[in-house]
Amino acid sequence: MIKFVRKWAFALTAGLGLAAGAFAQDTVKVGVIFPLSGGAGPQGQHVTQAIQSMAALINESGGVLGKKIEIVSRDDESTPAVGISRANELIGQGVSVIIEGWNSPVTLAMQPVIARAGVLDITAVSKADPILSGEGNPLAVRLNSSNSQDGAVIANYIANSNAKRIAFLTENDAYGNGAQESIEAELKKLNYSYQKVAEEKFPFTQADFRVALTNVRAANPDITVAINANEGLGMPAIIRQAKQGRLGGKLVTAVGTVAPSVLSVAGEAAQGLIGADIYFPDVEPFASNPANKRFVAKNQELFKYAPDKFMALGATALQVWAMAANDVKSLDREAIAKRIRGGSFKGTVFGDITFEPNGQMKSRHYIFTVDGGGKMTVQK
Repeated sequence: MIKFVRKWAFALTAGLGLAAGAFAQDTVKVGVIFPLSGGAGPQGQHVTQAIQSMAALINESGGVLGKKIEIVSRDDESTPAVGISRANELIGQGVSVIIEGWNSPVTLAMQPVIARAGVLDITAVSKADPILSGEGNPLAVRLNSSNSQDGAVIANYIANSNAKRIAFLTENDAYGNGAQESIEAELKKLNYSYQKVAEEKFPFTQADFRVALTNVRAANPDITVAINANEGLGMPAIIRQAKQGRLGGKLVTAVGTVAPSVLSVAGEAAQGLIGADIYFPDVEPFASNPANKRFVAKNQELFKYAPDKFMALGATALQVWAMAANDVKSLDREAIAKRIRGGSFKGTVFGDITFEPNGQMKSRHYIFTVDGGGKMTVQK
């Protein structure tokens, strides 16, 4: 009797193990790491939801290698040490890829950890140029435009505006300092003569800019460039406090730091704001793009709102990874990275896209202004 029970228990355990293995083989785990709390929490939540929307679309179309995508998300709390911990958690969960990156310092901290584990790491949003240096991740891939690409856009706007007195409000970290350096380097390439009349640095978590703005206002700038990746707290605060403090000249925001969520918080203070970005869901060429229309519709169906640029980047990161995996018929990290880096993809949320050999997606930038109703108007 005892032998029978043991054999039955063994058979049951083995059967459960086989069933669990069969279930696991029917799904592909995708790790997602963004801030889900703190100042950037709302934006990180939206990006994560957009990735879930894209996963639903991919699963409806057959999945990846015939398997459904399972999203496993974590909160990096906008802190490098926490990001490393969360990356290790996902590696332990057996994810095939990690899509990450709101804050450049967090991305730079996680890159070597993920690379050493042999997991593909795709950066959706973080902009610092060293992300693609190959030091932390020799197979780096990034969707968002880089600081150097963005710097050229803002520098050209400054030069075309013939502004001579320039002030900077700059987030004091890898992202912010790199963005300012890129703008100034591009102005130098243009051989454009200007005077830097003020420079105020601040931490990512800062929300009170009244002293800094008072100093900038006293310098009487033609243009003040605001570089702040904290879209849930910092950037709306700068916009409101600049208006309250009667900052003179034009307020120009760094590329990609103003989303509709920022404008909804900033309110009327955003009128006249100038910025630039690479995606607008209801502006051509995106409005008529079938892939973008499906993504927008799915996100509205699941989460009841239209996506912004950051959400589109997260979704496209998953879309491109899935396309590459299906193309190479493998989940192998190196094979997929080789397909993406230097490769082209048709029918994405961003249309037909190409990646540089270093893993950077090529982007087209659009300058916009904010009207009295809080709407972005793209300059043709």
